[in-house]
Amino acid sequence: MQVMPMLHDQELIARYADGDEQAFEILLSRYKGKIYTSIYLFVKDRALAEDIFQEVFIKIIDTLRRGKYNHEGKFVQWAMRIAYNMCVDYHRRNKRRAHINPSPEFDIFDVLRVSDEGPETMIMRSETHNRIRTLVDSLPPEQREVVILRHYADMSFKEIAGLTRVSINTALGRMRYALINIRKMMSEKEVVLQ
Repeated sequence: MQVMPMLHDQELIARYADGDEQAFEILLSRYKGKIYTSIYLFVKDRALAEDIFQEVFIKIIDTLRRGKYNHEGKFVQWAMRIAYNMCVDYHRRNKRRAHINPSPEFDIFDVLRVSDEGPETMIMRSETHNRIRTLVDSLPPEQREVVILRHYADMSFKEIAGLTRVSINTALGRMRYALINIRKMMSEKEVVLQ
């Protein structure tokens, strides 16, 4: 008999469809950190991120129970697309775009694993992360969105294009311009510091 946590997503989904609630709990625990963090990066509000996260999983449960989930692609990409669409809907309703700022409550870099390092290295890493967050936050919304989806959510440019409903070339172009803008901002800050 196979141990449940070792099952693939599709097997867990099939077991959940057959009434095994524990299968869904395993699926949820497998991806909740990634999905919640991506929602939080877009809305920048802990309570709102929790609300949207719950709505995402209500929609996932409803879709699975109705048998409407198609087995094309990966579960996590499908769930991320639902989360992304709910964040976009929220911003459309409130006529504002995502704004990425670190907050005292939550910092994406707290979620990332860091090896045991000396205090100097940790301070330098923290300062670098703060500078990067500031630069990413300064990007135009479309560029910031691609950077988050590519570098945090580990999505391919094809997946980003599908999720944001643009061509692959547009997604690639936005990343290219984001990198150009980040380099330009870094050069300008370097000149100011000298």
